[in-house]
Amino acid sequence: MKRLSLFLSTCLVASAALSSSVLAATPPHFAIEGDHFLLDGKPYVIRSGEMHYPRIPRTEWRDRLRKARAMGLNTITTYAFWNASEPEPGKFDFSGDNDIATFVRTAQEEGLNVIVRPGPFVCAEWEFGGFPAWLLRTPGLRVRSLDPRFLQASAAWFKRLGQELTPLMSTRGGPILMMQVENEYGYVGNDRDYMEAIRRQMIDAGFDLPLFMSNGPGPTWMARGTLPGMLSVINFTGDAAKTERAFHRSEPLMQGMPRMAGEYWSGWYDRWSEPHNTRKADEVAGAVGWMLDHGISFNLYMVDGGTNFGWMNGANNEDGKYLPVTTSYDYDSPIDEAGRITPKYQALRKVIAAHLPKGESLPKVPASSPTVAIPRFELRESVALLDALPVLSKAQTSLTPHGMETYGQDYGLILYRKKLDADAKGKLDVNDVRDYATVLVDGRPTGTLDRRKLEHELPVDLKTGQTLDLVVENMGRINIGTGMEEDNKGITLSVQVAGNDLTNWTVYPLPLDDLSGLTFKAGAPSRGPAFWHGSFNVSKVAGTFLDMRGWNKGNAWVNGHHLGRFWNIGPQETLYVPAAWLHEGSNDIVVLEMQDGGTHAVGGLKDPVFGGTVKSPE
Repeated sequence: MKRLSLFLSTCLVASAALSSSVLAATPPHFAIEGDHFLLDGKPYVIRSGEMHYPRIPRTEWRDRLRKARAMGLNTITTYAFWNASEPEPGKFDFSGDNDIATFVRTAQEEGLNVIVRPGPFVCAEWEFGGFPAWLLRTPGLRVRSLDPRFLQASAAWFKRLGQELTPLMSTRGGPILMMQVENEYGYVGNDRDYMEAIRRQMIDAGFDLPLFMSNGPGPTWMARGTLPGMLSVINFTGDAAKTERAFHRSEPLMQGMPRMAGEYWSGWYDRWSEPHNTRKADEVAGAVGWMLDHGISFNLYMVDGGTNFGWMNGANNEDGKYLPVTTSYDYDSPIDEAGRITPKYQALRKVIAAHLPKGESLPKVPASSPTVAIPRFELRESVALLDALPVLSKAQTSLTPHGMETYGQDYGLILYRKKLDADAKGKLDVNDVRDYATVLVDGRPTGTLDRRKLEHELPVDLKTGQTLDLVVENMGRINIGTGMEEDNKGITLSVQVAGNDLTNWTVYPLPLDDLSGLTFKAGAPSRGPAFWHGSFNVSKVAGTFLDMRGWNKGNAWVNGHHLGRFWNIGPQETLYVPAAWLHEGSNDIVVLEMQDGGTHAVGGLKDPVFGGTVKSPE
């Protein structure tokens, strides 16, 4: 009996020790109780900043997250980007820069909690608001609606995303505190059945953690875009006085729940041909200070804006006017596009430090990411776009032209070719141009058509046997509001000359996702769009800003990485090249120039250029 008693006693002690160890390792518990958040049973103010993993190279995530933490944030918010992770129906990709789970884990390792906004609509000035372009291949499909074809696709998205994120939720010991249902829906609709369908899809996918909805401030937007009983947060900008007014207006629909700025816009984005946007550091810091004075949680949109690499910029539709967003998404953020510390960062760190709870201190600020200048050099090899068609595209035939989605294409350029079987003189009418067309006759440029300017006509005098080429660039799909469902790209209806339809086209989809087959030759090509090729040496690897001044319009690739678009209408005049995409020694560059004339030289600058002004960090 003594041996048995000793054995039982030992087991009880071991069990107690194990229980104590388990309890000690229990992760923080997050909850919403009345008008405040709770973390480990204590009132908790969320100090968040928005950062989007596809807009920052994976190798630089930790650096940016560490800087956000040192600025005084305790949380990072990100969208989950459906179109980046499901490029084709049922074919998911969460690798590389799309690895949202690794992004979340890295944030946790850097001492940050996480809020995820999984869509399915994200806006974000991102291509098609985050929807995959293949949805447009189904005629009549309506996004953000009860259309069963859309809901079937969104349910599959949430289910697959859940495999990545449910193990990382706060309810299962992870850093994800809560998730957002839809996004700013009150701006476009008030269909509660639709909102409830999305909420149910998220729950069915395993997202059993606190959920919230975000809209513009005030009863109108909030009532339209929020389900009854759900946490409702507001999106806005302005100084401390405007911040106070935004919460005052929203108070009727925030009764009995925590107050939070789901997006406080700490800067703003740019659109082609418009002035570069900035917001004053003291205005932003004053607003954040007011919120902290009143125990209000916030999410700075953005803490690091990053870059719309490749084709991923979105576009606005304002009163029927198409307004594409620039490649840079710097957003005048506290951490700039290259990962550098700005005066706005320091101002925010100062105000946050003055409001820290007792016992909390801020980490040391990491060094700004270095940037380097690269001496200007000539690109001396080229190949005309028309000559490169056999290696870039597989031709298809079509009685009439259709949008690129009909041909299984999502992004890039598309070329429509017609061999004239009769003379055609008069107005060439392209209906509709989505979004920028270069018109060539026998390879010679004869004009351009710009959707921003509602251009769709130009005079032509075509002869039998001549070749008419229409090269159309997708400049980014509308990312919010009216027109999203109809924003197919390319030529969406017809091409006429003097009112007569041109039929029997050869179509070349040009996604330009692989340029390795291009063969370059020394010297300049014949007139028209062309790829220019060169190389440059780097002795010290650091980020740089390609100086595209003197070029006209096109795209650039460095070491196979698509940097994005350039356009001489500004305000953006440089293209950010991350250090992660460069290496010591020789580096390769390809530039697609759509127009004749201009320079064929490029260099690297330490600072970006916006509209002729240099934006310098502190």
